[in-house]
Amino acid sequence: ALATSKNCMACHAVDKKLVGPAYKEVAAKYAGQKDAVDKLSIKIMKGGSGVWGPVPMPANTQVNEAEAKKLAAWVLSLK
Repeated sequence: ALATSKNCMACHAVDKKLVGPAYKEVAAKYAGQKDAVDKLSIKIMKGGSGVWGPVPMPANTQVNEAEAKKLAAWVLSLK
């Protein structure tokens, strides 16, 4: 619900690459990293580039820190 309301699903899907990587690919890449929620929540808020290819992820100014951490934890829970 949060991923939909914050427009994440415009570029991401759970199990297939759209503009951005599938959430399951993100979960696999960060599996076992203790700071994964913090890393991903910062990327969700501030954007990022160079990790998944040439298309950068824009900053998501409509997402606050608590929402970003909730989104990151949800993405990382997907297998």
